[in-house]
Amino acid sequence: MSSVVINARDVERVAAFWKTLLGVEERTRVRGFVWLEPQPGTNISLAVQQVEDPTEGRNRLHFDFGSSDATETAKQVVELGGRELEQHEIQGFTWTVFADPEDNEFCVAQEGQEYHA
Repeated sequence: MSSVVINARDVERVAAFWKTLLGVEERTRVRGFVWLEPQPGTNISLAVQQVEDPTEGRNRLHFDFGSSDATETAKQVVELGGRELEQHEIQGFTWTVFADPEDNEFCVAQEGQEYHA
């Protein structure tokens, strides 16, 4: 099983956040780990792993997602216990940086955007 793994103190809370936000079900679990179903049309899945001390500071790895309704996705992130961190724009392409309930960062951009030279 190939997965991108998020370290978390509260596996249940973080797994529930990502499961709901991504609209996928749980694939399997063992003590201290939860694997989610792959993203539709891919073999890429997300897993959450129990750790005592998550990595401090800015994440070295993060997810970038496209959304058909970035405003609605932003509302959902907050409703699920995440938060908005910052907004960015480069050559007409905009995205927002969010954090999940344990401050794992990820980005969301409106689908269909293009960079303007």
